[in-house]
Amino acid sequence: MNPSPSTAPLPVELSAEIARAACLFEELRAGSADPPGVSRASWGPGEQMAHDLARGWAEEIGLECSIDFAGNLYMTLPGRDRGAPCIMFGSHMDAVPHGGNFDGAAGVLAGLVSLAWLRRTGLVPRMDVTVMAIRGEELSWFPAPYLGSRMAFGRVEPEVVDSVVRFDSGRTLAEHMREGGFDPEAVKAGRRHLDPARIAAYIEVHIEQGPWLVDVGRRCAVVTGIRGNHRYKHGRALGQYGHAGGVPRLARRDALLAAVEWAHGVEAHWKAFEAAGRDLVCTIGQFHTDAAHHTMTKIPGEVRFSLDIRSYDDTVLADLHALLVADAQRISEERQVDLEPGPYTKAAAAVMDPALVSLARRKASELGIDAPDMASGAGHDCMIFAAEGVPCAMVFIRNDHGSHNADEAMEMDDFAEACRLATGMLEELVR
Repeated sequence: MNPSPSTAPLPVELSAEIARAACLFEELRAGSADPPGVSRASWGPGEQMAHDLARGWAEEIGLECSIDFAGNLYMTLPGRDRGAPCIMFGSHMDAVPHGGNFDGAAGVLAGLVSLAWLRRTGLVPRMDVTVMAIRGEELSWFPAPYLGSRMAFGRVEPEVVDSVVRFDSGRTLAEHMREGGFDPEAVKAGRRHLDPARIAAYIEVHIEQGPWLVDVGRRCAVVTGIRGNHRYKHGRALGQYGHAGGVPRLARRDALLAAVEWAHGVEAHWKAFEAAGRDLVCTIGQFHTDAAHHTMTKIPGEVRFSLDIRSYDDTVLADLHALLVADAQRISEERQVDLEPGPYTKAAAAVMDPALVSLARRKASELGIDAPDMASGAGHDCMIFAAEGVPCAMVFIRNDHGSHNADEAMEMDDFAEACRLATGMLEELVR
């Protein structure tokens, strides 16, 4: 699967730091094993264990460590001018239930690799450099996106803290935060820990969550942008239950057939957008009748569904939303059902900073790293930093078998290549 490793070294090679990161990956796996994969629940013991491992290495390196009111961890190498805006690396440490070991954690350890290299070589950066281990990125635990990074910028709605519950415990976000020793009241008050004006750049290293780098045979890539999304979590078609043999077709208020027609329209619009050269991906991740009422001989009276739509172009998401609402109204009238996609959350598409993208391309060329451009279909905490006006860059690591599953297969040689690129970028930014 792997091409030959590139041979152009950094001024000081990273083998010692990569070896330490490899050991930490194994400790992460062992400490959060939940066969067939790992589970690191947001504001849970697995996520905390991951933060503790990262902090342990940071303290060995001699970094300054602090935690904000939300539980985000900051590991800082002081710079020559401590008043200057800092450089930040960041990613999350939680992992989806029975997921892979590298999603998120690879970015935190890549940042620590770069700071360990700076520390070992004696290069004192011009400004502070901070690695941020972010809480609660994975939507699978609490039904709210990018919680840790949004909390750091004071961007979580006050009502969310007491209303969202973790699916495995049935307890609120506020309860889990208090249990960890953190302060949900500060979140509800909109307190900000991070000031965008104090961040010169944010760099996130992350595994690719699709197959493209595997398919093209490259170890890493320079990310140019991140798809935005609309997420509809509570779609519903409400019709009328009836006898399977006793109600003729025209008299039926069949919730299932109404929802199926609407879902077919999602794909039809998707194909039309693609034919017009407009970027779009759509996923109906949940689609089900009510298990307490459905049976083979009963006309379905209720169907619930979800929808996730993503695009690099926010106008595509707005245009599709209007079409889907119109479809729902038409189908409701024609089939005598109440069909509604429901409320939705949205995240704007994020464009990576052109100057940082150019820097990444140039350093890759200088270091002999074949790192093609690509855009990210998945969302990342980087989107929150970009939305705050922080210049952002991302480096993707090749990862076989996709992500959010137990078979994530990032190879350490690929991780090392991405770390070489990120460290090369950092070295130039901080001199």
